[in-house]
Amino acid sequence: MKTKQFKTNINCSGCVAKVSPILNPLLGEDHWEVDTTNKDKILTVNIDNLDEEMLVEQVTNAGFKIESLTQNQ
Repeated sequence: MKTKQFKTNINCSGCVAKVSPILNPLLGEDHWEVDTTNKDKILTVNIDNLDEEMLVEQVTNAGFKIESLTQNQ
């Protein structure tokens, strides 16, 4: 399974709760996590067939910033 990381501004449990209804159906409940203790609020996604464009669009539409930290593999 491939891992992809994104810098976000998802910075608290309330923010995670806000994006959960978006990310769970898109990625799967156990296929993502946000490290809110990291200064860059790293969203890590574990999925082989990631539609990165859709992910960025959905997170942005939820009111958060997101940018890729890793190259496509």
